[in-house]
Amino acid sequence: MLDIRRIREEPETIAAALARRGVDPDALEEVRALDARRRELITEGDELRAVQKQRSREIGGAGSPQEREALIAEVKKVSARLDELEPAQREAEEALEAALAVLPNLPHPEAPEGEEEDDAVELSAFGARPAFDFAVRDHVELGEALGIIDIPRGVKVSGSRFAFLLGHAVLLEFALVRYALDRLAPEGFTPVIPPVLTREEPLYGTAFLPTGAEQIYAVERDELYLVGTSEVPLAGLHAEEILDEADLPVRYAGFSTCFRREAGTYGKDTRGIFRVHQFDKVEMFSFCLPERSEEEHARLRDLQVDLLSGLGLHGRVVDIAVGDLGASAARKYDCEVYLPGQDAYRELTSASNCTDYQARRLRARYRDAEGENVLLHTLNGTAIAVGRTIIALLETHQRADGTVAVPEALQPHLGTEVLA
Repeated sequence: MLDIRRIREEPETIAAALARRGVDPDALEEVRALDARRRELITEGDELRAVQKQRSREIGGAGSPQEREALIAEVKKVSARLDELEPAQREAEEALEAALAVLPNLPHPEAPEGEEEDDAVELSAFGARPAFDFAVRDHVELGEALGIIDIPRGVKVSGSRFAFLLGHAVLLEFALVRYALDRLAPEGFTPVIPPVLTREEPLYGTAFLPTGAEQIYAVERDELYLVGTSEVPLAGLHAEEILDEADLPVRYAGFSTCFRREAGTYGKDTRGIFRVHQFDKVEMFSFCLPERSEEEHARLRDLQVDLLSGLGLHGRVVDIAVGDLGASAARKYDCEVYLPGQDAYRELTSASNCTDYQARRLRARYRDAEGENVLLHTLNGTAIAVGRTIIALLETHQRADGTVAVPEALQPHLGTEVLA
């Protein structure tokens, strides 16, 4: 959520920044009008309470019965107006919060212009692009031939966009998870297995609600939601808390199953396990000082490159255009890995700097050296998206005989040098 004081005091600057994200200026004017109305009601209420207090003191010292009655009548009139103001003030506050909740974060000044995925700007590349002297298979062909991916039975059991992982694919998943956690632990990330069912508050705090409701599976009977990323419960870890500055940054590596409806993707990525409703992921999450968040963002990005490079994958880092950012992100980097089976670069990981946008909604703060409570900055980044990484490994390291070489970094965890 944006700082209402900045919207109030820097309207032109905020309007120009949000215009880059396609926000209608009228939406910002509505917020300013609601804020003005709320402040008017607060001011009137404060003034009336002062009058009420003063007249109540004067009643005891009234010089005549008539004066006393007049003061009592005035106090009653003031009290009646206060009774009207209190619900009006609550309604004004709720309306303002609802209007603020749908405004996205301010984009970083250096985030590229544009609205589409193709408007991202390539920043760097990593790894060597694989070359083959035989007909390349995609992950579906390879997975079915090796007996480690079963999509038809996944569809039979659960419907479209579900699959079974079997045998070596399961071992490969846990090898990837352990590989990521072993790499992240020395960097100060505490491993976490968070709840995958959360209340509404963490989803609102991370801005997956209200605007992203169509992507979320709701368990209405219990008023719970299945998370689409462990970013949500990890962010909620320190909601309504005040951390010590000396303890920052606080970093977590959360492993969880994730659930997404994939609304709006009908007909897209229907082959294989690239875009499914259920998947597993190791997610990095950081709470840090505001002045260190850009540095922390680069750190997450570099860790992602290191993890993917260590698996022998080739890809590129792109800076996402402002119009393609999620609501909470001020800037986002994606690592796109080359998938031979698609002959295309596809997103495997992303890293977002959410500045103080989520922290304001979560009321996640730290106490600085002067004893002031200050909003933290929050960042998130994929360490390993298991399903998509399995796709990349199968397609990148396939051999002419249908077997798949296991990267050296995974061999100690997987216990084999080849999938056959």
